[in-house]
Amino acid sequence: MVDLVFEAPRRGKPPRHLMDLDREQRRAAMTELGLPAFRADQVSNHWLARLSDDPAEWSDIPAPAKELIGSHLLPRLLDPIRAIDCDNGTTVKTLFKLHDGALVETVLMRYPDRATMCISSQAGCGMNCPFCATGQAGLTRNLSTGEIVEQVIAGARALARGEIQGGVGRVSNVVFMGMGEPLANYNAVVRAIRRLVNEPPEGLGMSARGITVSTVGLVPQIRQLAQEKLPVTLAVSLHTPDDKLRDTLVPVNTRWKVSEVLDAAWEYASVTGRRISIEYALIKDINDQVWRAEMLADLLRGQLVHVNLIPLNPTPGSKWTASRREDEQAFVRTLRDRGIAVTVRDTRGRDIDGACGQLAAAPV
Repeated sequence: MVDLVFEAPRRGKPPRHLMDLDREQRRAAMTELGLPAFRADQVSNHWLARLSDDPAEWSDIPAPAKELIGSHLLPRLLDPIRAIDCDNGTTVKTLFKLHDGALVETVLMRYPDRATMCISSQAGCGMNCPFCATGQAGLTRNLSTGEIVEQVIAGARALARGEIQGGVGRVSNVVFMGMGEPLANYNAVVRAIRRLVNEPPEGLGMSARGITVSTVGLVPQIRQLAQEKLPVTLAVSLHTPDDKLRDTLVPVNTRWKVSEVLDAAWEYASVTGRRISIEYALIKDINDQVWRAEMLADLLRGQLVHVNLIPLNPTPGSKWTASRREDEQAFVRTLRDRGIAVTVRDTRGRDIDGACGQLAAAPV
């Protein structure tokens, strides 16, 4: 059995940020600073609705108040230290340094009809999946709510300012598929989702249906998320239908078996009405056999589900590689013939180590 890290190592706590607080907490924070509570809504509107991080533009707030608010509630949480792009500038991976030196990465992917942010919930990951660069790096620490939300806001500002190829735009989708296991940082992630979906001045006003939370299968947290009344998409990183292989590919399976993970997923679908996404990285001669596709179809038949096949992305030192094209096609055909909805994921960002499983936050 491989050791799994569910408790993040303790490091310096990030400074309190406006995005850590809900609307009432922001108002209380203003009064603590000796300012009128309504300043909270004013600042929140600038930060979230107008995406303005320059207090000089906040003409409705007196200069002394700006200084107080800036020093106590708007510390710099993310320092961009490297950004690289591919796909003619429409895919951008950014490496951020946090206040304590921890590193995280995000990927912004622009398509003709949408712009998706892939964000991190932890610095590193403790799930130890052997085909994933993030998992092999180990867990540094959990991110705060503010650190998570500020990743999205950084991308939203870049789009709003026309800094991404394609002109001015907005973030339409957020996927918690970057570094970390989101449900191992449950409270901060749920608070971050609320910041993203609540209307300004509380949040960014995104649609919950445009947000996806990925998990390797933390069963109690899946059941808990179902009760949050947040109709986000749940993506389960299954990668194989049989327990024997999954114990190796996804070590959390030694704690919660495939049947338990899927039972929790079906409960989530029943409570929320949202279709479950089954993530399946196709690995050459490991999990891409037709009989496994048949077994997977048997497990999923009759459920509100969609299979997202991911050609394995290369990671340094990995002994595994993506499936042969003919094996991928046979896997897809087998699922479709058995009535299972399936697509093969676009491998955006592979050229810059920004695709699924490649984020490792390597220092400059």
